Amino acid sequence: MPLRMKNNNDLTRTKTSGYSPQISRDTHVQYVKGVGPARANLLKRLGIETLDDIFFYFPWRYEDRKDLKKISSLNLGNHETTLCEVVSSDVITTPRKRMKIFELTVKDETGFLKAKWFNQPYLKKYFQKGQKVILSGVVKGNPYAAAGLEMESPDYELFGNEDELIHTSRIVPVYKATEGLSPKQIRTIMFNTIKASSHIVKDYLPEDIIRSNNLMSLPLAVKEAHFPEEFTDVNVLNRGTSPAHRRLVFDEFFLLELGLAVLKKRETLEKGISFNVKDGLVDKFLKGLPFELTNAQKRVLGEIRSDMQRPFQMNRLVHGDVGCGKTVVALVSMLIAVENGYQACLMAPTELLAEQHFINIHRMVEALGLRVALLTSGIKDKPVDDISGGSAQIVIGTHALIQETVQFKKLGLAIIDEQHRFGVVQRAALRRKGFNPDIMIMTATPIPRTLAMTLYGDLDIAVIDELPAGRKPVITKVFFPSQKERIYSLIRKELSMGRQVYIVYPLIEESEKLDLKSAIEGAEALRKYFPDIKIGLVHGKMHHDERESVMSMFKSGDINMLVATTVIEVGIDVPNASLMLIVHSERFGLAQLHQLRGRIGRGVYDSHCLLLAYPPFSEDARRRLKAMESTGDGFRIAEEDLAIRGPGDFFGTRQSGIPDLKIANIIRDIGVLEAARKEAFDLMETNPDLDRYPLLKETLQRKWMGRLELVKS
Repeated sequence: MPLRMKNNNDLTRTKTSGYSPQISRDTHVQYVKGVGPARANLLKRLGIETLDDIFFYFPWRYEDRKDLKKISSLNLGNHETTLCEVVSSDVITTPRKRMKIFELTVKDETGFLKAKWFNQPYLKKYFQKGQKVILSGVVKGNPYAAAGLEMESPDYELFGNEDELIHTSRIVPVYKATEGLSPKQIRTIMFNTIKASSHIVKDYLPEDIIRSNNLMSLPLAVKEAHFPEEFTDVNVLNRGTSPAHRRLVFDEFFLLELGLAVLKKRETLEKGISFNVKDGLVDKFLKGLPFELTNAQKRVLGEIRSDMQRPFQMNRLVHGDVGCGKTVVALVSMLIAVENGYQACLMAPTELLAEQHFINIHRMVEALGLRVALLTSGIKDKPVDDISGGSAQIVIGTHALIQETVQFKKLGLAIIDEQHRFGVVQRAALRRKGFNPDIMIMTATPIPRTLAMTLYGDLDIAVIDELPAGRKPVITKVFFPSQKERIYSLIRKELSMGRQVYIVYPLIEESEKLDLKSAIEGAEALRKYFPDIKIGLVHGKMHHDERESVMSMFKSGDINMLVATTVIEVGIDVPNASLMLIVHSERFGLAQLHQLRGRIGRGVYDSHCLLLAYPPFSEDARRRLKAMESTGDGFRIAEEDLAIRGPGDFFGTRQSGIPDLKIANIIRDIGVLEAARKEAFDLMETNPDLDRYPLLKETLQRKWMGRLELVKS
């Protein structure tokens, strides 16, 4: 039966039959009352495309508009709500800009108030003299107006049917809006939708989990999170810790952790390669190193060897602080695979990082007689035949490794560097390049425990929590433009002692949009200031051969000062470099600042990181700089970074392939996360097929959008 639209696109029945079209969670938003095609396009910008999206698009804050005040009791500067009577209304056109202002004068027994709306002359038709109205907005003073008090663009509600009050006289939800759709319009859509259709929301959690965790029902939680009636403490609502919020947070974590439990269960049952952990190549390689492995490296290698011997697929995350020696651990793992007649690959997120790994690794293993190949989209003569033929035993590359045209002869181990820039989808694609090859994830970003639980719940986690012997803490200090002479003095002092210096800039060339100092212009200025110093320049637009040449000259000491963009964030190890200046440090992320700082402090000398910051800058930037000054501990840095940036984009969960967290906060809700995780993993043990809970199974598949390589039907 075709749908017929009328009255602002509300779904309605046809005249020829009494049939009412069936609505479901997947009903397109344009068929919701008060929406229609034009508003549907606006809502799409907010990620709202279906009825289900409306239910789970929650307010970002709440305002308490229950307390109706008399006009004489309104406080200047406060957000207040008052019930009053219309005295007059008028549309005024300003003489110069011809702007139309709708002015409403209202009163109660204690005084008068004026309300103004700009460029909304159509509002005049809504207000009649003597009409009762509730206004809610910020109170301002106007000494030139007879009324004395004003509100600009307040929310309003015509007072008649108290049961239908949406915008005032209650705890009012405030939604993130978009151009063309105001918070008030979204609130109206939400109210009408939840009132008419919230019965569609069904509880899918097992009853014993709901009872044992003392959770509110899901339909009630959705209603209460949007329009609180039972729980009206606005402070608790704004903290996101009301009973309704707790249920919704639990569900988000539960579905996330259940998906990770499915992945882990499936992967532990997958047959893999049982490697014979020989020590021929490994011993030869370790004996050739100019240093001894740390106890942490030895411990993690022991865990990896154990994983690789088992006849199941390894899925292990290796993480630790900058300079803790993950590359050596990865290389030993690759040598185990190669000695067993398999190939190994390492996938990095950028061409620069792939090149750096290639440079470091081929230098380390060429004495062993092994062939290392580099594969990135920027290389003209791609070694695809060497990879498919097996002559390339170790392959370093970017996402080019997972393209269909790239075939391995016998892939046994795949290592992914900086996993947070990839995701479960890319991990699965790499897995398909061989017969369930072992998978190792590496990241130089220390991961807070809470985040590791959330993002990597399907992996076994190994932490390299020890730095090589002799590593000295780097002294870090913030400087401002007025202190440049002091900075130059410190640089010259280090250079005079035969040390080397990094100068890091955020851009390659001067940008017209951002007043940042560029690496190219900075290098020119520094050459004038230090005419007796050999200065090199590296940046991302240089050919990698040229870039490698400059870096090699810096490493050998032929260059005293290296001016660079963030290409030096990883991979380069110069023990003689004892000072780093980061220009416009307020523009860098905290994890990136810590990564850059890790390039120094690798020798026996005291090292200094100078953060040149250009005010004014944000409170977040101030917190980042303070964190850099106060600690060199990567795990403390990671916790602070998580606190500053929030869980939403700390690792870019959209890219990671796991469901977004729309309402849960892994810092605030760690207790709920732990409870949800336990329930999810316990359920996977007792009912791995979820066949007793079909609605939960359907909801899980919907939440993960097919990314689970899914729960088998």
